[in-house]
Amino acid sequence: MKILETERLILRTLNGDDAEFYLQLVTQPAWLRFIGDRGIRTVEAARTAILSGPVVAQQRDGFSFYMTELKEGGLPVGICGLIKRETLDDVDIGYAFLPEFWGKGYAYEAASAVLKHANATCGLRRVVAITSPDNYASIKLLEKMGLRFEKVLKLKDDGSETKLFAYQF
Repeated sequence: MKILETERLILRTLNGDDAEFYLQLVTQPAWLRFIGDRGIRTVEAARTAILSGPVVAQQRDGFSFYMTELKEGGLPVGICGLIKRETLDDVDIGYAFLPEFWGKGYAYEAASAVLKHANATCGLRRVVAITSPDNYASIKLLEKMGLRFEKVLKLKDDGSETKLFAYQF
């Protein structure tokens, strides 16, 4: 189901048929470094992750991570959307794109549309984002979108730090 459309992109709900792309995305070195290893190694595991994650979230919360595709040709380039994490008080905006689509403005275009959607459609008054302190590209994008650094969190048992950014509507 199409959720958002921008100048160059379509954002739609994820489904089980997206498993091959999702597997490719979650096994990228940048995903593993900055987001984390989810242990997804097969198309079937990717399908299960989609069905138990974004599909359930969309039904439960009315939002989720969305497949982000080029409007021209329908080529999947990444995911972008909203998630309510147990570890955070506020809804989190997140995104991940295949490396060959970095530096083309797609993440900014998609995330900006999702941020507007968060307020206009979902009624959210505040959205946060988390990132590794050394994920400079993501930090730059969050700041460009108007999110402001608030604090450092320790969300993992390993003591690693995560930066929290926030946007107040």
